[in-house]
Amino acid sequence: MSNIKLFESKKIRAAWHEGEQKWYFSVADVVEALTDSSDVKQYVKRMRQRDPELNSYWGTICTPP
Repeated sequence: MSNIKLFESKKIRAAWHEGEQKWYFSVADVVEALTDSSDVKQYVKRMRQRDPELNSYWGTICTPP
């Protein structure tokens, strides 16, 4: 299955988990697609600082670009 999905012509990295039968998507890619942020890393960093629960679950199984 494809590891790149498109959302309004923007690339979103994805990984299929066979055991769970579901897709996982790169949060940074989704944030970039939805916000048009000029600096996604800083945007996500601020989100994580504001939300300790989000920060505690932060992780990815997609390789960063």
